[in-house]
Amino acid sequence: MQPFVTHTGIVVPLDRANIDTDAIIPKQFLTSIYKTGFGPNLFDEWRYMDRGAPGMDNSKRPLNTEFSLNQPEYQDATILLARDNFGCGSSREHAVWALTDYGFRSVISSSYSDIFFNNCFKNGFLPIRLTEEEVDALFKLTAKHSDLEIKVDLPEQTVTALHHGETKAGPFSFEIDAFRKHCMINGLDDISLTLEHQEDIRAYEAKRAKQAPWIFKD
Repeated sequence: MQPFVTHTGIVVPLDRANIDTDAIIPKQFLTSIYKTGFGPNLFDEWRYMDRGAPGMDNSKRPLNTEFSLNQPEYQDATILLARDNFGCGSSREHAVWALTDYGFRSVISSSYSDIFFNNCFKNGFLPIRLTEEEVDALFKLTAKHSDLEIKVDLPEQTVTALHHGETKAGPFSFEIDAFRKHCMINGLDDISLTLEHQEDIRAYEAKRAKQAPWIFKD
């Protein structure tokens, strides 16, 4: 898992509440259990003017030029800004995979669906909760500056809005569980955490093989 310590990137506003996981990645694209390949269909029904299907050549599909992700100034955006209750709906982890595969490192909202929120940390994608007033302040800044950047400092747990290096808002503080913070900074997913104890696991298996050898027979 890619570590997350600090990150500064262009923020793209998606001024909607209750963005559900089917909007993030529509159900017809849930054809794989691998974490890659979902980015081209992120927000598919909003990004394109036609109905998407697996296997389509997205480069030939008509784009919705009104959708913020399609606007030239946001092509390199790595931080998403949205309203309340982001990631609601079904529990599909593919929603987080699509966001990370597209290139996003973090999302800022005032609230999240619990399952989506938990899935983010398993994939090195940082969901940040700010107050509705702070989120609203960031939306107003993106309306003034399409090249607004957000600096996320995970060790300090702060978010700062920057325009050409000048601070426009913040730093705003956000909360994160200490264990999750440790895992994000060190790039530890569930498998990596287990492998940190592989010597202990081998020692236990060797001990049990002596105590109960019949368990280890083929």
